Amino acid sequence: MSQALEVKQNPMREIRIGKVVLNIGLGKSGEAIERGKRVLEQITGQKPCQRRAKRTIRDFGIHRGEPIGVVVTVRREKAEQVLRKLLEARDKRLSTSCFDEGGSVSFGIKEHIEIPGIKYDPSIGILGMDVSVLLERPGYRVARRARRRSRVGKKQRVTREEAVSFFSEKLGVVVE
Repeated sequence: MSQALEVKQNPMREIRIGKVVLNIGLGKSGEAIERGKRVLEQITGQKPCQRRAKRTIRDFGIHRGEPIGVVVTVRREKAEQVLRKLLEARDKRLSTSCFDEGGSVSFGIKEHIEIPGIKYDPSIGILGMDVSVLLERPGYRVARRARRRSRVGKKQRVTREEAVSFFSEKLGVVVE
């Protein structure tokens, strides 16, 4: 009567990609914003939105309320597809300094043409971008919901070590 005991992992402890945010800070408005929008739309297939300057900086020629950057947020299955393409541009290598204590990961891409499937377009030029990835577990909704909002418990949060192991095991990233 010996049965093989299966060790089932708690489904609430499973780590997943909450969202991937791509940001291009251009520092000026006009044609540069349109070029940034086209790049992010090529990469994600979603329409990016503009980010406006919070205050006037005369030395840089930036005025309050002027669009100076573009950002797009990708969620669910599409987030993992986009993240895999972005990690290919980094040769699937990340530094340990890219991971923070809350389980988030941030890294930069110097040239958007390094991303697989993106070709150089002289009308756009070459743009760099920042990528931020939020890792979460099921149950994080309690912090975002409208009614009965609550804090996520300490044991339910993703740690730096768990984020590193998730990236190395699930996405095949070498963390140096």
